Amino acid sequence: MASSLFSLLSVAACIVVVCTAFSVPKLNNNHYRGLENTIQRRVNSFVSTTTSRRSSFTSSISSNEDLLPGISVIDDANDVIIDKIEKLQESSYFRLFCVDILASCEYMPQELFECYAETCEVYPVDDDAVPETLRGVDFLEHEFELDGWARWDMPSNDYYDLEEFPDGYTGYNGSEVWEFIHEKICFNGYDYNDDHWKADFNKAISGIHSLISVQVTSGIQEKIETGEEFTDEEVWRDPKVEFDRRLSKGGEQPMAMENLYFTYMLFLSAAAKAKDKLLADCQSGKIDEDSAAILKGFLSLPVLSDPAVEVVPKKLHEHAVESKNNLWEARMRTRDLLRIVNCVQCNKCRLHGKVAMLGMSTALQIHLGRSGEGGDPNRIHRVELAALLSTIYKLSKAVDYCKRSR
Repeated sequence: MASSLFSLLSVAACIVVVCTAFSVPKLNNNHYRGLENTIQRRVNSFVSTTTSRRSSFTSSISSNEDLLPGISVIDDANDVIIDKIEKLQESSYFRLFCVDILASCEYMPQELFECYAETCEVYPVDDDAVPETLRGVDFLEHEFELDGWARWDMPSNDYYDLEEFPDGYTGYNGSEVWEFIHEKICFNGYDYNDDHWKADFNKAISGIHSLISVQVTSGIQEKIETGEEFTDEEVWRDPKVEFDRRLSKGGEQPMAMENLYFTYMLFLSAAAKAKDKLLADCQSGKIDEDSAAILKGFLSLPVLSDPAVEVVPKKLHEHAVESKNNLWEARMRTRDLLRIVNCVQCNKCRLHGKVAMLGMSTALQIHLGRSGEGGDPNRIHRVELAALLSTIYKLSKAVDYCKRSR
């Protein structure tokens, strides 16, 4: 940017010199050097000010020097990411999921207090809306490792469409479930910046929590903008208050924004590592031609493999290989994450929660495998890849909202 601006100012300076040469005596070399020095000082001042503003902007999100470059890279690239990956959501490959909406909660006693509001309801799509190729792939790929990273709901005739029932504000309060996740599924006894994969695991889960907080907050904002009335049960009505409470550094979760970017980096890097598998699905026809072209454009984005973004998965890898014999604990807890969502009593929240948690388990599986050295992306199933890419879309929208709000 600095070199481009310097070139532009230099051209402007040359035009000024040529024009004035007709009306004033010839200028000496010292004058030219002085003019060039003045231009360079102004360029340096502009670049310094811009860099300082960006540094201050990212520092308001995180004080972690290792994460700041990646945060800056993502902020610069996020509009392009949204443009590419938003179009992918039109593909049945990335938006259709089998979810057991009626599954029982296995982790805590609950009164049957389901969210009966229309905002909470989802309905399966018509059978003919599900491509036979997709249905066939899911039935063929139904098996999973019993001690692997994920146990997703088995394929059935009931598919749900993420685009027909998009995420947003439903008024449902899932704090009891999140309390269980942070107290029981996250690893206790690890400080935020501990050099250990368990601390990294906690950050990744907190990043998904931040994602949900953004969806709630942006949903409140959208409800206000569309003039939709709040019900008496909906106590969260001010998007600024909720943003400050849930996502700002002075709120209840001071690291919420940093965790959001941390998780986003994990997902983007996982997509880069799954590139060959995704391209193979394009080649085999599992992904339609139009979506394949869009997907190839997304997978070619430099941000996916930018060294600043890869800082997060590399540190996770370094921490994991130091205690690889204990990684079974992470696999066990990601399976718990997928099952605890059955305790969510809002069907739309349950649908999107399961997809997000499956996306996270897929990212961790790709990065870590069994030993911390990484998994084989070629063994990742359609439903896992779809959850990974769909959650990247959710994260990109969340970061966009946060950029506009902070």
